[in-house]
Amino acid sequence: MATPGPQLTLDASKMQLVADLEIEMMSDMYNRMTRACHKKCIPPKYRDSELNKGESVCIDRCVAKYLDVHEKIGKKLTTLSMQDEDMMKKLQQQQDVLSQTPNQSPN
Repeated sequence: MATPGPQLTLDASKMQLVADLEIEMMSDMYNRMTRACHKKCIPPKYRDSELNKGESVCIDRCVAKYLDVHEKIGKKLTTLSMQDEDMMKKLQQQQDVLSQTPNQSPN
């Protein structure tokens, strides 16, 4: 029976690293959102043991806005990243063309 090659192990370790980073980022976003919405919507001195209607509506709106902004920022960063990759490819192609062009000395 063959053992997995180093490439397969490397890919698995990269995938695990990406998964761990994604969990960490989502956890961080959740914690920041919770703190921000709690600070905005719930007074420091609780009057009731349960959320009242105003607090509940405030939290719903705060979370919706937070997630909406997070999604928009993610899309914008993805777009910018793709534009950067395209620009780098074009620059690399130009450099390749220039390096393949023979130098002509003036007569």
